[in-house]
Amino acid sequence: MFDTLYEWFWWERIWLPVNLTWADLEDREGRVYAKASHLYVTVPYTFAFLLIRYLFERWIATPIAVSAGIKQRVHLKAEDNPILEHYYITQCRNPAQADIDGLSKKSSLSVRQVERWFRRRRGQDLPGVLKKFREASWRFVFYLLAFIGGIVALYDKEWFYDTREVWTGFPKQSMLESQYWYYILEMSFYGSLLLSVAFDVKRKDFKEQIIHHLATLVLLSFSWCVNYIRIGTLVMIVHDASDVLLESAKLFNYAKWEKTCQSLFVLFAMVFMVTRLIIFPLWLIHCTWVYPVQHYPAFFGYYFFNVMLVVLLCLHIFWAYLILCMIRKFMFGTVSLLYKNCLSSINFSKSVLMGRKYLMLNKTFLGDQMSCNVSVLHSL
Repeated sequence: MFDTLYEWFWWERIWLPVNLTWADLEDREGRVYAKASHLYVTVPYTFAFLLIRYLFERWIATPIAVSAGIKQRVHLKAEDNPILEHYYITQCRNPAQADIDGLSKKSSLSVRQVERWFRRRRGQDLPGVLKKFREASWRFVFYLLAFIGGIVALYDKEWFYDTREVWTGFPKQSMLESQYWYYILEMSFYGSLLLSVAFDVKRKDFKEQIIHHLATLVLLSFSWCVNYIRIGTLVMIVHDASDVLLESAKLFNYAKWEKTCQSLFVLFAMVFMVTRLIIFPLWLIHCTWVYPVQHYPAFFGYYFFNVMLVVLLCLHIFWAYLILCMIRKFMFGTVSLLYKNCLSSINFSKSVLMGRKYLMLNKTFLGDQMSCNVSVLHSL
């Protein structure tokens, strides 16, 4: 039974073009081809990333956060109460008034004590700014190093400038050492993110984030096995380009460097739109959809790979919508607020002048409104 499933899973017509077998991709004559067995090393590397992350956040990110004035928020701890704790975990974190009355009777506490308990218990689960800063700093460091490493690995390759070269000589394209490490490290990193997602700060796009990590791992694994390595490296570097700016904007937001944060966020939005909504579909998906059939007939792997790319594109469109909503919110929302505050200030000044007194227009009143809070960055 197991042997049958194994043979079916690795059936050549699923993974390879017609008239090509796995024997054709055996190492020979100095050529080294990607194999599924190479990916086994990503399992220990994934746990190694988790360990490195722990050490980085503890010994590097935390001191940097403290020097930036970020401190661990201290929450009042809710008293141990098995009845309320069970309800909090299994039923609801914010019970209705009728439920509070019932819990008050069951726990022999007053209604006010029950309300206070739930308020404190919710506070315990709220992630502090320090935790967010540490997580964002870890992702920033990796994305920055991965992007730089990707540029170093690809800048002298023909397919980096002409996507038609991605398929020259396919599928008998020898694997380069730089491609090997680029793949292994990226897959190990995303594997570590998938394992730690339950312990990290829960984002508003939690489900989409899980789908993204899974789609990325499946896409990278599949592209490795069918020797789609060239296009795989291009997909990775396009994704890393905007992620660096996003995580850096978060860091400055947590440190309350608002002007720097706003500038980086606008730059991130522009890079995201260009890389994810223009380059990704019009260059990379076009490269995988149009050019391959000029070299070999379409097969299952061809369709599967392109479907996974479209899944990523759908996520990009969803995130682009969130980004545009944020930009609209802090641009037009702030302008509207400033206009209202300006009118109220002028009206107040007029009323004082009519009483034969004069008053300078309060400059600080408007000054307090000039900074745009983009704390919603952590939702991306």
